Amino acid sequence: MEILVSLDVMMAKRKISGGELAERIGITPANLSILKNNKAKAIRFSTLMAICHELQCQPGDILEFRDDESY
Repeated sequence: MEILVSLDVMMAKRKISGGELAERIGITPANLSILKNNKAKAIRFSTLMAICHELQCQPGDILEFRDDESY
């Protein structure tokens, strides 16, 4: 089981760069990269809320649960 993060898709739709989004939400570009590349073990709700606020999206627009058993 895993949670997939599809930030790249939403960022492209909103025409915002990783550096700009990182600055707006108050995290480092390196930490944003960790999220974008599905390397993060966790995400703070405050970070998720800031991402959703800046990208004008819902958490489900950027997060997807994938159950290994169904694939």
